[in-house]
Amino acid sequence: MADQTRVILNHYSITSPFPTEWPAEKDESDVSEDENPQKLLSGLQAASHSRAASQSRVASQSRAASHSRAASQSNIRRSRSRYSVLERSGTDRRSLVPGSEKTRDGVENLVQRDEADPLGGSDSVVRVLKQKGLPVEEDQRLRNRFLLSSTTFAPSLFLSQVHSDTPTIALLQGLEYLSRSIDQKSASLKVLVESNFERFVRAKSTIDDVYTEMRNQGADLEPDKSRTHSRHASRTSVHLRNGSGQGLPTPRRASYKPLVNDKKKHALTKESEYGVQGIKAPLIEVSVKAEELWGPALGGRDKENSLRMVLESVETHQGLLQLNTEISDSIKRKDYDNLVKEYTRARKHADEARSIADGAIRNSTQLTESQIHQIVMTGRMWLEAEEQIDGFKRDVWRNLTSVQANLAMSTDRSHRDDHVALISVLLELGVEDNPIWVWLLSRYDYLKNKINSTFERSRVEIEVLRRRVALADKPSLFASAIHLKSPARSNLVDRLKHLDTGPVLELWDLIIHAMNNLLSLHGGVLGEVVDFWEKAQSFIDGKAQRALPTGVDGSSRKHHRLSVDGVRDLQSGAVELVEILREHIFSFFADPPIEDVSLLFSPLPSDDPKTPRSATLSPLSKLDHRFQHALLSPPPPSPKKGEAWEEFAFWPPYANSLSGVHYLGKLLVLLGTAASEMALIRPVATGGSTVEKLKMLLSAARERSVRAICASWSTDAETCKVLEDWNRDIDSREITRMPSLFAAFETFVLSGTQKMLYISEATVTKRGSADVITPPPNKLLQMVRSQFVTSLYKTLSGMVENAERPVNLNQNPWTSERDSVVSYKAGISSIEAGRDTIDASNRNLRMLLTLSNLKALRTTIVPHLISQFETDFSVKLTEESQTIHDVLSQIDTRLFQSYTRPLAEKLSTLVHAGISSPSWIPTAAHPSEVRPYVYEALLLLVYVHTEVSSTAAPLTTPILAHLLEQLSTALLEAFRTRSRYSLPALMQATLDVEFVAQTLSQYTTDAASKTQSQIYVELDRGTDNSARLKLQSELPEMRATLKRLREGTRNEFACFKRPKAGGGK
Repeated sequence: MADQTRVILNHYSITSPFPTEWPAEKDESDVSEDENPQKLLSGLQAASHSRAASQSRVASQSRAASHSRAASQSNIRRSRSRYSVLERSGTDRRSLVPGSEKTRDGVENLVQRDEADPLGGSDSVVRVLKQKGLPVEEDQRLRNRFLLSSTTFAPSLFLSQVHSDTPTIALLQGLEYLSRSIDQKSASLKVLVESNFERFVRAKSTIDDVYTEMRNQGADLEPDKSRTHSRHASRTSVHLRNGSGQGLPTPRRASYKPLVNDKKKHALTKESEYGVQGIKAPLIEVSVKAEELWGPALGGRDKENSLRMVLESVETHQGLLQLNTEISDSIKRKDYDNLVKEYTRARKHADEARSIADGAIRNSTQLTESQIHQIVMTGRMWLEAEEQIDGFKRDVWRNLTSVQANLAMSTDRSHRDDHVALISVLLELGVEDNPIWVWLLSRYDYLKNKINSTFERSRVEIEVLRRRVALADKPSLFASAIHLKSPARSNLVDRLKHLDTGPVLELWDLIIHAMNNLLSLHGGVLGEVVDFWEKAQSFIDGKAQRALPTGVDGSSRKHHRLSVDGVRDLQSGAVELVEILREHIFSFFADPPIEDVSLLFSPLPSDDPKTPRSATLSPLSKLDHRFQHALLSPPPPSPKKGEAWEEFAFWPPYANSLSGVHYLGKLLVLLGTAASEMALIRPVATGGSTVEKLKMLLSAARERSVRAICASWSTDAETCKVLEDWNRDIDSREITRMPSLFAAFETFVLSGTQKMLYISEATVTKRGSADVITPPPNKLLQMVRSQFVTSLYKTLSGMVENAERPVNLNQNPWTSERDSVVSYKAGISSIEAGRDTIDASNRNLRMLLTLSNLKALRTTIVPHLISQFETDFSVKLTEESQTIHDVLSQIDTRLFQSYTRPLAEKLSTLVHAGISSPSWIPTAAHPSEVRPYVYEALLLLVYVHTEVSSTAAPLTTPILAHLLEQLSTALLEAFRTRSRYSLPALMQATLDVEFVAQTLSQYTTDAASKTQSQIYVELDRGTDNSARLKLQSELPEMRATLKRLREGTRNEFACFKRPKAGGGK
């Protein structure tokens, strides 16, 4: 069995009895000598003809059908089977040695693919070598070194590898086996040669004689010229080779070469064309004459028949010729449905013609003239239709990749679905590339470029406008007051319009507009990204393909399903778009202002139709008029002044906290909503790290925004002192507008800061956003908490400064600044109606109003703000509340003392001067009047009463009560200066003290009563017992005198009278 297998392998020159693939060397095997290699190659190629080759062959067949049908049939050669190279025939002239090979360069050798062991050990040397791991199958040179039939046989290598483990005895036996084999082959060859030697000699002699006779035919007549050529051409002989060896000559261009004689023409030499030259020239002459005589007649009849048949074919297939016109018109009208219909008809005709031609080839039959004309007309129609469709496809591909800009800018549903129509028509017509994938890929590239270009352009424009604002003058305090008062405006539009200066609001609007271009779901890049993923998800799920055509015979159905790699790329692309958008926004909030603004001076995208639409910037397609001046004189970088806003690229210079909380609140709501939408994109939601990065983005943007707000809030708190315009409040005339303005300011800032910290308006926009928006950290809450308390302290400090600062009457700052706030007052005329302007130059009035304002802050406004803070931020300000209350009490005491101390000192001076006067002791035994110092002191209190009641009525009682205490103290101290009191002096002192006490009885306090009691104790200490007894007897008269004096001064001191219960004044 092994010998049979080896014989089979050697016979067919293969390596395995069960091959799995066609051997490559068989494609290079030689052909028999009677075969033309070029014809064999053509025959093999014709077996796998294409449709285009079929059309070309049919056309050529129709042109030559009338002249060479019979000849073409005789020249048809059937191609052999490819497996014929494995067969052996009797006429095969290849090597007679079985298993011999032919190298790749065409050199044949006698080396077999495998041999038996020459020492008799094994029947296959190659098998033994393969078992030892040598690559003899792949390396022919290595294999030949082990085969005895090869000239490169290496005995030492053969013994070391094949017989590496053969014992010496076996090797000696193999040597004997080899010797016997050599002797046997030598003996057989010797017998063969001896028995057939005479036959070999006779056959060789016969062959040489025949060849010599044929070659030297005619040489016996002119032996000397057998190898020469005559210079004179024979008129009757024609040589078929010209001098340059260019092949057969034409009849008009025949080249004649002379021969020595007629016999020489048939000699087997190159000069006589090996014996056929003599008959070729007459045949050519006959053919030329026949063509001259019968060619025109036969050609005219054939032409007539051909034209008639062509006309009949045109009439028969008239609709076929109109297909290209219909296709062209449909393309011009953009009638895709009719285009597909006409193209389907054209394809049907082309398939019909192709089936006719294939059938003729398959059945080896001739085509009829009508079939030939049909095939030719269909071929020309199909060629033109294909050219039109190919051009149309190129236009559709171009429109499909440029439809992105139209999709972004158009709100019309029909325009937004343009890509569906384009994809449908491509699928219907049939294309190699997947139009769905091409559109998704071009959409991804467009969005990626748009995100980068839109952000970079917006950031440069923001920086240019920011520098312009920074180089302008800083607003004055009183100009800032106009904007700090804006929260008190009743009209919302008017309120937002006056939150800050015009340039600052303009920059805020630009920032909001830029972020909307990026993050808005309606008209922004993020909306396009979300829309892109929704469409991509629809294609991934196969929902969008339900309405798409499958093409002719379902040829486009393969494009309906995206590959696994394609789906993975789409998911990665969506995540990448979100990452790019996130990185840009994070950079805008976290990085300082940029230095390079050269992008502003780069050319804007061209409107040239040759420019791809995907390379344009739709949000900023034209240069804003605000930046046209910057092109001529670009603003330099803003100088570093140590301001807090210099480190924030998103914060306008000199912006106040009111505009900051308003616009940053809107910005963070926009960012929170955008982050929530990005987190809901399926690849982002399932990706893991991207969601965490979105949370970090929101946290970083929120922290940076709160830091900027707190810095501006601190500055505004110092400026809040200019909120005091010394105009009475409309609801409470005893205070100014300062408390309500401050309350409106703080409430606006607290509400805005709360929205920034919790981004509450974004959490209700769509399900799932709470996963991205995290609660504010304690660090931010503590920052806001500290700044809130600080703002209260700074505002209170400013109020004290307003009350105590000296005022230059020649240049009243309050008056000089009133003209600057005329526009503000005009805008809130409803608030100003009925207001009395306070004389701010009067220190006492400022003190009283400030005291009244502090009382309102302490009792109403500050507790309300603390309650609002605790509610908004869910924290308790227990310690801070107590501290603020203590500070308010201290400031109130300080201002109260500042107002009453001068009055108390003046009262004390009057009392001491009056009692220490020598004229104080009455000369009469029964005094009937109080001393003048009493009237002066009371008149001073009347003035105080008038001033306080007309300025801050609630402070009247506390101030007069305090002054009564101070007056009583002054009386006590003055009476102590006298050591002895006579009865008249005792009666005068009693009369003075009682008159003051009864006149100011409404303002009597425990401290005043106690002091008055001490006065009587002091008077009693300075008199004797007899005076005390006499005083008791004089009391009724003194009461009458006191009553008379009270009645006499009723009108002068009526202001001290206690109002009746339920009465008016």
